Amino acid sequence: MYRIICAMLVFLFILVSTDTLHAEENDDMYKKRMELYKKTEAITSIPWYYFAAIDQYERNIQKDVPSSQIISISFEPVKWFGPGNINNKSETAITIFNGIGRDGNGDQKADPKNPEDILYTMGQYLQSYGYSKEDIKIALWNYYQRDLSVQSIMDTARVFNKFNGIELTDRVFPLPSNYNYSYNNTWGNRRGFGGLRIHEGTDIFADYGTPVRSSTYGVVELMGWNLFGGWRIGLRDVHNIYHYYAHLSKYKDGIKVGQIIKPGDVIGYVGSTGYGPPGTSGKFPPHLHYGMYKDNGYSEWSFDPYPYLKKWERMDKSKK
Repeated sequence: MYRIICAMLVFLFILVSTDTLHAEENDDMYKKRMELYKKTEAITSIPWYYFAAIDQYERNIQKDVPSSQIISISFEPVKWFGPGNINNKSETAITIFNGIGRDGNGDQKADPKNPEDILYTMGQYLQSYGYSKEDIKIALWNYYQRDLSVQSIMDTARVFNKFNGIELTDRVFPLPSNYNYSYNNTWGNRRGFGGLRIHEGTDIFADYGTPVRSSTYGVVELMGWNLFGGWRIGLRDVHNIYHYYAHLSKYKDGIKVGQIIKPGDVIGYVGSTGYGPPGTSGKFPPHLHYGMYKDNGYSEWSFDPYPYLKKWERMDKSKK
């Protein structure tokens, strides 16, 4: 028994030490990124939060990004080096071949894998359109050719600017823990109203009027009536994930589209609206339908929020 207890204590020590190490590594990564963003701001006069938002967007739409990768912005080789230039990193050669790659660290080379060169090149690209918010939006649209991508980046930049940082890792459960609620994993279940479809979320049952909170940092993207969701509100976070809150009885006073929110901000109240024209209510027990949708830069799809809800619920309880 003594040996078992000792083994368990050793295991717990290793587990805690590993978690602490990972936290320190993440803190160091955030610090390195901020230093690069601020340095690029100093030499381009483009606010740091635009670089941070573009980098964050690219990190979210790419697959299998290494944890050690500091900057995730990437350029197509032909765009970086110029048509006909076979990977010659000389800034002079790149300029001759009409490439956009630029030297950001003074080594006379424009390396598409060097963080300083990448950010400086993006800064030069943005500068070519101007420095105003509208100029930045035009530059981003011409680069991504997609309205949602531009809006996501601009909103993320606003969030980073408001909170003066990029380490926005706090999360909360959508309902306060001092209220009665219950939920199970209902994602993927069959639904019949409006035609056979799957349930794209988790239902959290609670009493009418229970406060509904933002689980994350983000921006209010959509509000209003939905045939299926009743009074609903949609928030997009800095990870380009759309959080969908449905069947609300009403919104919190003052909430509006474009508003920046943080974890714990009340955005509405539990109800049973939906499954009919505006104002329809009471066709099912009161609950919050909580959905999460991921955007990869081309399309958006639903994924199971249940594991995240369980994690955020544990995080809430651990704070007490």
